[in-house]
Amino acid sequence: MSEVDARVAKALRVQLQSWRSALAAGASRVGWKIGLNIPEVQERLGLREPVIGHLTSSTQLEPGGEYVGGAALELRAEPEVAVEVGRDVPGDVDEETGREAIAAYGPAIELVDVGRPPGDLEGIVAANVFHRAFVLGPSRPALTTEGVAAEVAVNGERRAEADTPDDFAEVVMLVARLLDAVGERLGRPDHRRIPHRTGAGRSGRSGDGRPRQAGAGRSSRHVASAA
Repeated sequence: MSEVDARVAKALRVQLQSWRSALAAGASRVGWKIGLNIPEVQERLGLREPVIGHLTSSTQLEPGGEYVGGAALELRAEPEVAVEVGRDVPGDVDEETGREAIAAYGPAIELVDVGRPPGDLEGIVAANVFHRAFVLGPSRPALTTEGVAAEVAVNGERRAEADTPDDFAEVVMLVARLLDAVGERLGRPDHRRIPHRTGAGRSGRSGDGRPRQAGAGRSSRHVASAA
């Protein structure tokens, strides 16, 4: 099991303070998100691998719901695949066991605001990796390995589309290892969101300067959709 970047572990502990505060205030635990998974970004930040953020019911939208951008500077809607695990997963999980832990897949969308990012890696991770809101579509027990795509439409306009990876075992292994490094455990009812490297939908302000609402969009695997 590879060693976790000390900067990431330190910032993740700070992030989880906010996570625990949200749970203590009544939010429900939903899962974890993957972030900073683009190689060029990782190189610039001196990272060997992606990082994670948390998801709770406090920022969850219902399918077809709306999110008011408010003070957001550069709001983006990103198409995702939610990977649901059906058992607790230890930090030292191997690839085969990580794959077997996956119970279901589903479409998802995350809204992120990248308009004014924190100045360094620690700040980005501590602030939950640009997260603002998310929506989950219905889960299915299996995901076809061919011809699967996700797309996002914002205010009725198609903004982003991407194919999905063929195998999610490495993502389960990553999340389990990072959580283990800060004393937490990956397990039910956690979802893993897998971002795709696409241009993302945006929502900011309308031409008259008023905040514009960002529709939760649509994320699809052929017939399944989040809206």
